[in-house]
Amino acid sequence: MIALPPPKAEILAQRDAILAALRAMLPEDAVIGEPVRLKPYETDGLSAYRQVPLAVVLPRTTAEVADVLRYCNRMGIRVVPRGAGTSLSGGALPLADAVVIGLMRMNRILEVDYENRLAVVEAGVTNIGITQAVAGDGFFYAPDPSSQLACMIGGNVMMNSGGAHCLKYGVTANNLLGLTFVTIEGEVVRIGGEHLDGGGYDWLGLITGSEGQLGMVTEVTVRILRGPEGARAMLAAFDSIQVAGEAVDAIIGAGVIPVALEFMDRPCIHACEAFAHAGYPLDAEAMLIIEVEGSVAEQDALLGKIRDICARFAPLSMKVAQTPEESAAIWKGRKGAFGAVGRISPDYLCMDGTIPTGELPRVLRRIGEMSAECGLQVANVFHAGDGNLHPLIMFDANDPSSFARAEKFGADILRLCVEVGGCLTGEHGVGVEKRDLMGVQFSEAELDQQRAIKSAFDPGWLLNGAKVFPLVAGAHG
Repeated sequence: MIALPPPKAEILAQRDAILAALRAMLPEDAVIGEPVRLKPYETDGLSAYRQVPLAVVLPRTTAEVADVLRYCNRMGIRVVPRGAGTSLSGGALPLADAVVIGLMRMNRILEVDYENRLAVVEAGVTNIGITQAVAGDGFFYAPDPSSQLACMIGGNVMMNSGGAHCLKYGVTANNLLGLTFVTIEGEVVRIGGEHLDGGGYDWLGLITGSEGQLGMVTEVTVRILRGPEGARAMLAAFDSIQVAGEAVDAIIGAGVIPVALEFMDRPCIHACEAFAHAGYPLDAEAMLIIEVEGSVAEQDALLGKIRDICARFAPLSMKVAQTPEESAAIWKGRKGAFGAVGRISPDYLCMDGTIPTGELPRVLRRIGEMSAECGLQVANVFHAGDGNLHPLIMFDANDPSSFARAEKFGADILRLCVEVGGCLTGEHGVGVEKRDLMGVQFSEAELDQQRAIKSAFDPGWLLNGAKVFPLVAGAHG
């Protein structure tokens, strides 16, 4: 079980006074203190861990966020930033003595500039909401995590989220131009602007993926892109996960970069087909979903190359979508994969390690061996093109032994990812889930350097405590 720091007794004792102070600086409906209304905020997507916070505030403006942070800093109150709560690593898990600052009411699109290919949005705008705002004019926002219907752009920035199409378009960091950032002292800072790669220190790069450790993002300037002429998806089914992994490595090794290259194994194929009725091949041990885009001629050329490569690995079947409807059906199952697996298992842990694509066959084989060793089923679905694994470890949270085995299985997978030259996380972040594994990837000197940066931004270690950095005796938490 993952440990959380004990609450500060002096903060808990001042709860009524803290609520009164927050209500004095914010509209009455922006402060939640009643126990029953706090319950929805006790967990995020890593729902095995729960903790009701001291209070929740729902500001509508950057100025209100600054006021709350300034007050919490003065009083020594811990703060947990929260977007939609879709974090799968416990990134938005509250603490008992913390004020949760939720961004869901900061949901305005402030500016769309087609000439300069950008949009300025508040941090509570959903990921899909950006594309919906510009799609009518032929534009889109590229990063597309599976939770894009709900997840918010502020949370995407904090976790550097990716998605199925990040193989071609990159993750959140590759699609940001600027941020409005509020420090723990309540100072509002504008970082970046309306163009890529501004001069000076890369503050944008430092803050993106910082998981709420350094401050809060309230506004985001993103790149928007002109939509492609068209896109088509294809399926390639194989009789083993190792062979499918070899096909992925061959596609990337040939210099062919599809828009997306997704992997699903047999348990996931069956769960998704039962859920979405997408026409997936149920005789396959593994399946690739590959999408290309461009003109019809470009699509045909790319799909021809990919079919030729896949043919070298004796596929059980290959199917190329001929219409937008057929492509949508192929993607329907993949986009619903997490929900589909949730229908066949009481609970699951969604891991998030990243490996070199050349190691896919070895790592997938070893994950299968681990599954048999610990007696827990695993469904693999992930962004194969960039080696971002998402093994779904199925367990029963009502059985402590099952949960303990699932956590150990997940930790062993992440250790394996680092061992083969990868890293602990590709897009979900460290949160509390991977916090105690940071020493697997980083030396103590490297962790000390990261802690020093954290201390420079947040001297009292009040921001998103107990996340990212391993807890050590006498350290901030």
